[in-house]
Amino acid sequence: MPNPVKDVTLTSANDPESLAELRGCCAAMAPHWTSSTPAPASAPVPPSRIHGVAVPVASARLIDGMSDYGD
Repeated sequence: MPNPVKDVTLTSANDPESLAELRGCCAAMAPHWTSSTPAPASAPVPPSRIHGVAVPVASARLIDGMSDYGD
């Protein structure tokens, strides 16, 4: 199945400078991420079943590269 969403890549000329700017970029892209079929509602997960969070390496690099996070 072909992907109908255009590939969007940030370059150094338009990298977000802050978390607020990054959130604004994400909000602008949100309409492109909507599904044509709504997902069924799911029941809340009990805290006893949550055993950690996995973060993709690319996402960790993005946050690590931002001055608000440890520079």
